[in-house]
Order: sequence, then structure tokens, then C-alpha cells
Amino acid sequence: MTKDLERDLGLPAVLAISIGAMIGSGIFILPALAVDIAGPGVVLAYLIAGLLVVPAALSKSEMATAMPEAGGTYIYIERGMGPLLGTVAGVGTWFSLAFKGALALVGGVPYLVLLFDLPVKPVALVLAAVLIGVNLLGVKQTGRLQVGIVVVMLVALLWFIYGGLPASEAANYEGFFAEGAGGLLAATGLVFVSYAGVTKVASVAEEVERPDRNIPLGILGSLAFTTILYVLIVAVMVGVSPLEELADTNTPMEIAARATLAQAGVVAVVLAAVLALVSTANAGILSSSRYPFAMSRDNLAPDRFGEVSARFGTPTTAITLTGGVMLVLIAFVPVLEIAKLASAFQILVFVLINVAVIAFRNADLEEYDPSFESPLYPGVQVFGILSGIVLLTQMGAVALGGAVIITAGSVAWYWFYARPRTDREGVAVDTIRRKTGREVVDRTEASLEPRADDVLVALAEGTTEERERRLVRIAADVARKHDGGVSIVQFDEVPDQVPLEYASETQSPADLEFEAQTDALSEEFDVPIQYGEIVSHDTKRAIVNFAEHEDVDAILLERRPDYLEQQFLGGSIEWILRHAPCDVLLAEDRSFDDVSEITVLTDRGPYDPSKVRIADALASELGATIRLVYAVEESATSDFKETLDDYHEELVALCSAPVTTEIVETESDEDLIGVAESAEFLVTSRNYRLGHELRESTTDRIIDAVNVPAVGVHTHESKRPGLIGRLVERFVF
Repeated sequence: MTKDLERDLGLPAVLAISIGAMIGSGIFILPALAVDIAGPGVVLAYLIAGLLVVPAALSKSEMATAMPEAGGTYIYIERGMGPLLGTVAGVGTWFSLAFKGALALVGGVPYLVLLFDLPVKPVALVLAAVLIGVNLLGVKQTGRLQVGIVVVMLVALLWFIYGGLPASEAANYEGFFAEGAGGLLAATGLVFVSYAGVTKVASVAEEVERPDRNIPLGILGSLAFTTILYVLIVAVMVGVSPLEELADTNTPMEIAARATLAQAGVVAVVLAAVLALVSTANAGILSSSRYPFAMSRDNLAPDRFGEVSARFGTPTTAITLTGGVMLVLIAFVPVLEIAKLASAFQILVFVLINVAVIAFRNADLEEYDPSFESPLYPGVQVFGILSGIVLLTQMGAVALGGAVIITAGSVAWYWFYARPRTDREGVAVDTIRRKTGREVVDRTEASLEPRADDVLVALAEGTTEERERRLVRIAADVARKHDGGVSIVQFDEVPDQVPLEYASETQSPADLEFEAQTDALSEEFDVPIQYGEIVSHDTKRAIVNFAEHEDVDAILLERRPDYLEQQFLGGSIEWILRHAPCDVLLAEDRSFDDVSEITVLTDRGPYDPSKVRIADALASELGATIRLVYAVEESATSDFKETLDDYHEELVALCSAPVTTEIVETESDEDLIGVAESAEFLVTSRNYRLGHELRESTTDRIIDAVNVPAVGVHTHESKRPGLIGRLVERFVF
């Protein structure tokens, strides 16, 4: 059965869990490695690392009071960034905590071996089994155990500081910056994981009493206390021990204690090290087991992980799985290397936490109402993002590669398991989509503003009178809407050997007859029409030059179906699309008489403003209705569809012609073709995308497959967003 977790953790337990999650391998194992990188500067590295954790601590405190649910980091990133990144954060953080817990046990046993002659791995496995059992019995028992461990551990560490500070020698701190900024940053990146546990208490936020008070106090209070404690401990280590000895040992705390304290003090410090590392492992099992628990409730993990024991009130399956992973790591895997990889992912997660807060704030959601708000927003979050990225660059290729592997595995899990089971998106995606939609609506509104549309009808040789008339009718409807005019120009091309002066003196009877009908056409279509003829050696350049010289707003061409052939032969249509100074309309040669509906179709992306303007003009002049059809994948979420409904409503309000809207689910071009076949008159986009030059566009395939009149709109580059804007549109729409 599933039920809510009980709120059994008060402020002392919150502080104990947070401090216990931090004080472990970070101070008892890592100083030896960090000294080898930064020398005496390791003291400053611990201070800087603590300060760099502050943005994530503030962000997580805010989100924890807004969403006090089990799952912590996963919950915040999933709600803010969506289920995909939520899966990445949940799986990755779960693994990193399990890795860190296993590292703590393996790293703590060498201290125990100093007092007793015991084998490392068997003892570590026994300790792990005991901690798994304690966590299965209940979080209240876990919290009490954590408080006891932390109290004993802190007494020993404070004794170490009290006895060691007076014995510190100033000479040991010489060359504080000898390794330069690079060494200092590298050491900071290494010891950063020492503070990762500060926010882990948020993963059990659903079990914290008065979360609006106890979570921020627990997180920020434990971070401040632990930072000071770390700096003092490392300062004592450096001050009382030769750097060479510290850099060449697995038990640096014992080396420093032996130099300043009596045997009783050494025993106390060794006991503190064992307790600290055991508490780290205990906190790791407690918090990491809540990630699969929370993910199961969002259908990102199997339901079994969401089961809570009726007897003990704990997520037994999640705890058992986490404990099993730790046992396997201790027995078979070099945990130290894997933990270093996990620390890189932990930095990445902290970056995402800061991004998530910005997403929640910008989304302005009514349900997001934290009782604690991060001060100095958004500067603190931006600093946390940038500093995290800098630290990631110091982790080395192996650590970054490991984070990539964890991320790739999480993405694969989401894609094959979770994606079919989810129907939601993060507020960040929704916020970006709505902002992008607002920008598209603004561009559409600007496009629909009244202004004269002068259209050039470019006629090629061999165009029949019937085809010419259909082109002129479309151009006239577009131009008439805003009191524009139509220029009908016959472009004839002659070989380079033929002088243009001679060629221009000859006109065919058909051309003369059409020119004589210009006045009649102007009167019939109720729009100013001019006729002309241009003879050139290069028709495509002549069309572009004329359009630029006459400052027309659109070029209307007859669409040529031999697309791929023209691509390889350097077709004139494609050249005009790339070089035209204005929009280009490509009309398919199909007859149309009475049209009651103009269908505007997307191929997954926002409606191009120029396309909407053309459709509105045609519908207004033909007395037709605009039918906006938005194609989405079958897996589209309800949040996406709700945003599209709002987007449609805004477009309906902008158009002067009556509008109907549809959202259709499609998975292939064949589905889009089925939609297009029901149209009376089709208006669609004809824009370039990456790789488009070597393949036929979706628009071309649709128009070729159906037998309805159609106009493809190629919007001029100046009216489209830049490359980044187009990528964002394609991503969120």
C-alpha cells in the first residue's frame, strides 16, 4: 500500500542529518589529496567551496518550503525543468549519494584498522548492512541515531581543533598561493563534494516538522557551521603536520592528531572519523532512497519504489535497492574513482537547482508560494550557475565523462520507460514556450498591421493564360487587402550570344494580347495592375533585381514540382528563395473557384507571421474562413496543448477573417498529408532549415501528395528570428 510519510523530524534531526551528510570523506579523506594539489592553499579551497555552495543552499531552501515533498533535488528540477531533466537529476543524484555512502564506509574503515586488526571490505559490508536495517526500521530511529553520531563526532573534532590550533606553526603556511589560481580552483573543485550533503535534508522534506522554518534553518545553519569547522580542521592539519606526510596517507586526520594530542586524543579523533563516515553513509541511504520513492510517484520509476511499509512507515523497496547498490559498490567497484565522477554530477545538479529557481520565479505560478525566498535574487543564482560551470572545468575529462555516462543512461531510461507514462512538462519549458509564443504573436500582430502589399507576379516562358490568371487572382487578393498593387512581368531568357537589344525588340502575339488586357484585369480584380516584360541572360537574377529595384513586398512564382532535380542542377527557384529581398510565394498550379476555407498548416512549429498575413488576406477577399491546424506528436503533453489553445486564441483575435482552430496528433508526414487532403485551399510555410538544401522539405512532400490549390510562403530572413531563436522555437514548439 502507499501512504504519506510521517513528519517526525525536528530541527535537531534536520541539523544532524545535514551536518552528518557533510562531515565525512570530505574532511577525513580528501584533505590529503587536496594538499597535493594546492599546498597550504587547501585551507582557502575549503572556504571558497563552502561559499560557492551558498547559492544552491538558498535556492534549495526556497523550493523546499514551496514543495516540502520527499525527493528533494529531483522534485525541484522535475517540477522546474520537466520530467526529462528531473529523471537525470533523480537517477544521477541517487547514484552519487550511493557512491558517496559507499566511499564513506570504505574510507572510514582504514581509521578503524588503526585501532583493531580488521579486514577493510568485510567490515565495510557489515556496517552497510546494519545501516540498511536501521533505515528500514523507520526515519525516526534514523534521525535519533544521526543526532547521537553527530554529537559524539563533533565533541571529538572540537577537541582536535582546541588542542591543535595552539600547536600550529606559522612556517607551515608559507607558500599559501604557491600553486596559483589554477591549483586553488582545482582543489576547490575536488573538495566541493564535501558540502554536497548540505541540501540532502530537502530530500526528506515531507518528513520534517514545520518545514517552512526548520528546512532553511537546518540547511543554512549546518552550512555555516560546517564551513567554519572544515576551515579550522584543515588549518590545524596544515599547521601541525608536514605537507609531505599529509599528501601520502589515507588517514590525514590521524597524522595531525598524533602530532598534537595524547593517545586518548588520537583514539577520540579516530572514533570521530569512523562515526563521521558511518553517519555520511547513513545519511546517504536515508536521502538517496527517497529519490526512487519520489520518482515512482511521478511515473518515472516503477510503482514498487513508492510503496511505504505499513509497519515501519518507510519506503522499503527503495531503501533495499539503494542498500544493495552500496553493497555491490563496496564489494566490487573502486568507489573512490566513481565518487569523484559523481561529484562532478553533483556540481551539475547544483547548477540545475539555481536554474530551477529562476524558472519558478519567472513562471509566476500561484501554487509556487515559498515561505522562504532566496535573498539577492537572481544575482545569487546566476553566480551559482557560473561558478558551478567553472568548477566543472576543473574536474578533469574522466569526471566529466562519467557525468555524461550517468546523464546518457538517465536520458535512455526516461525515453524508453518514463516518457510513455508522463503527461507533463516543467515550468521552465512552459515559461520559455509561452514567452516564445508571445514573441511570435507580437511578430504576427506587426505583420497584420495595415500597409500596402505590392506583389510581383513573375511569369516564366511557356506559362499558359489559365495559369497566369490564377497567379494574378492570388496576387490581387493579397494586394487588395491593404490597398497594394500588382506588377505582372514576363521574364524571358535568351542565350548569352544573343544581344539583349535585339531580343527585346521582339514580342510574341500572346504577350501583346495579355498586355492589352491589363486595364480589364485591373477593373476585374479591383486592384492596380501593371504589365511589363524583361529579357535577360539570367532570369533568376533579373527577378531578384526587379523586386529590389521596385521595392515589392512579395514575389509570386509558379511552384515547380521537380524539386530534387533543380537542387542538383542549380534550380532558379531555390536561388530566388535564398536571394530575394522580400517574401516569396510559391503557388501550385491547381484551379480554384469558390473557396470557403483557407487551411493554414504547420509542420511542428509556430505559425509563420507572413503565412498568417497571406491567409488572412486571401480569406478576407474570398469571404472564407481561416482554419489554423497545429500538428503535434501523439506524445504531446496536456500542458503543451493548453499553451497551444492560448496561442490560438491570441491569433484568432488578431485576424480580420473568421478563424477556426485545430490541434491534430501526427507521427509522420503521412498523417500531415491526411490533414492537408481535407483542405480546400492550403497555405503553408516554405522556410529553410539545417540540411534543407539536400533534401525535399515536408511542405514540398505534402503539396506534391495532395490535389488541392496551395501556396507555400517563404518568409524573408529579415522577418524571421535568428538561428538561436529558430532553434528555441523548434525545441519548445
